[in-house]
Parts: sequence; structure tokens; C-alpha cells
Amino acid sequence: MNRCSKAIIYTENLKNNIVEIKKCLSPQTKLCIAVKADSYGHNAILTSKLAEEAGVEFLAVATVDEGIELRNAGIKCNILLLSICIPEEYESLFKYEITPLIFDLENIKNLSDAADKYFTNNAKFKVQLAVDTGMGRIGCYPDEAGEQAQVINNSNHLILSGMCTHFAVSDSLDKENIEFTNKQYEDFEKAIENVKNKGIDPGICSCSNSAAIMNNKNMHINMVRAGIITYGYYPDDITKEYLKSVNKDIELKPVLSLETKVVAIRHFKKGQSISYGRTYVCENDTDIAILPIGYADGLLRRFSPGLCVTINGKNYPVRGRICMDQCMVELGKNHNVKLWDKVLIFGPKESGALNTADDLAKIGNTISYEVLTSISKRIERVIK
Repeated sequence: MNRCSKAIIYTENLKNNIVEIKKCLSPQTKLCIAVKADSYGHNAILTSKLAEEAGVEFLAVATVDEGIELRNAGIKCNILLLSICIPEEYESLFKYEITPLIFDLENIKNLSDAADKYFTNNAKFKVQLAVDTGMGRIGCYPDEAGEQAQVINNSNHLILSGMCTHFAVSDSLDKENIEFTNKQYEDFEKAIENVKNKGIDPGICSCSNSAAIMNNKNMHINMVRAGIITYGYYPDDITKEYLKSVNKDIELKPVLSLETKVVAIRHFKKGQSISYGRTYVCENDTDIAILPIGYADGLLRRFSPGLCVTINGKNYPVRGRICMDQCMVELGKNHNVKLWDKVLIFGPKESGALNTADDLAKIGNTISYEVLTSISKRIERVIK
């Protein structure tokens, strides 16, 4: 554990975001929140408990172990597994009541055979059919949906409880991408209709991710799946400013702040170099603060040059390459920074940080998702 560095979870901001998401939904629309990857680095158990208290009907995980962790923590609501699991994990699906996505006749047969061995009564195990409408990842094609749903419901112990697909570019306002999202939705509707034509109830159907939740209410069907917006960040082109321009006032608040401490202050002369590769040479006599946080903690190497951190309400630049466990910050000669002062890497306004995960993402040519999920397990999560 990196004892100087902490990730602070602002629970009131998380509650706020769930309320804001629900404002986008019709009363009959169910909400699924993605808590995979330890809730995007935010502590899956905490997030799941708050979501359950707020009436969220589904939680989405990426691995069976993530689902088991939630069940062992007392989570009762529906858990949806978004990735394909291996046969050795089937028994855990049944035991912990984790609903898998399934497609492909061979996989359906394998799961059905495992269910036949596990269930000794007439129990039915719920599964959801994944449909690939253009993501190019998992799922059957829309014209295969009816047949695969029929195979599922003809098995002894499996029953179709829902269908889902995933949008590839719903967070883009590019005309071509908007048309692609519309085509994905139309194809998903066709898949649902193909299932209905077999006399099968398609169950709970979802396709809307964070962007579509806020920008495509016509695509909500009867459940939506919220990811990054749960944690206070707007997806790509679907910004707060854009939403206001189309008369949608959705006030999301970042939930997590990443902080550390100044563990040393050193005096450097003009011309001295800093860190590996000597990529930064001091332009003047200056003071350098040493921070005990690096890329093994989630402060990605590519954030420097460009990254500034907040100390006592002012931003200071990181200098030289970020190391595995440490980084260096230039203070100049006229500063009020002291040993053990708190350093904020990013966070909500309440934390005192002057940067958000979006700011770091721009520096690193990535997205807020990666910034958040990169925070390692050795960073303690503290609930505020």
C-alpha cells in the first residue's frame, strides 16, 4: 500500500450522479450501472451498495470474480456479466446468480449442458442474448437472434431474460457516426423483432450507454447501462455545454480525487537534469518537490511533460519523466510549499484540485476511463 497516496471517494457526488441519470429516464426504464474494473477505480462494493440503495435494478461486471465479490459483500440486485466466461466458471454463475451474456450455438449448448448437471429441479437460469450490431466485438448478428433465442428457451434450464447490444460511436456528433448509431439501433430493433417472431419474450432489452442515455432518449427501450457518467464525466462530444445547448441540464460531479504528499524538497541549480533520460534540464535555480507516486500507482508515464499538480491552491508542473514510484514537481524559488503538504493530482472542486481526469486524459491523449481505471490497488480508497 502506498500510504502517502490516496483516492478519496466523494459519496455525495456519486449519489448526485445517480439522481441526474435517473432524470434522463422514463419511470418504467430500468437502470444498470457498470461497476466493472472496481467501478472504474472507485471501489465496486461501495458504489454497488449506494446504487442498490438508490433503486438501481442491475449492476454490470466484466468478470465472474467481480460478480462473486459483490455477492460476498451482500449485494442482492441483478448482476449482469458483460464479458464471455469460460466453462470452468459456469458453476459460479449458477451459484452466485450472475446473469451472463451469451451467443453462438456452441456456447449456448455448453452452458445448457452445465446447467443440466447443476440443477436437479425444474429451475430456470436467466441469460441475456448479446447482439452485434456494429461494435465488432461479442454477439450474434441480428438475423441470427431468433434462432439463438429459440435454442436457449428450448433447453432444460436456460431462459432468455433479456437482449443487449453496444453502441460504438454514440458519443460522437459527427454526422456519419450519428447515422451509424441510428443504424445500430434499427438493427437491434430487428433482432428483438426476430425473437418476438419466434413467440419468445425478449425480456429486458438495452443498448444505451452513457452517451445515449443523455442524448438518445428514443433508444432507451426498457433498460439503459450507465458507465462513465456514474463517476462524473461526460463522454467525448456529449459534453455539459453541448447538452445545455439542446436544453438538457445534466449536472455531473467527479466522484474521485487522487492525492499524495510532498516527501522531500530539494534545491536544484540551473543546468541540473531531472529523472530518466535527462529530458528536463532546469532553466534556473529552483526547488523541486518529490512526490511518492508514479506509473505503478496509475500516474501514467505519458502525462509528463504537460501534467501540473495542485499544492495549496496553485498548480505546479511535473518535470522529467514520471518514474515507477515517484515523480518530481518544480516549485520555483518563491513558494509556500512545505514538507508533507497535500498534493492533488486531480479531483472534483470539493477536493481543492484544479484538474480533473479529463485534463489528464487530454495530456495523455486518452480518455477519462483509462485515467480512472489505471489507479492501482496499492492506492488506498478512502470514503468521504
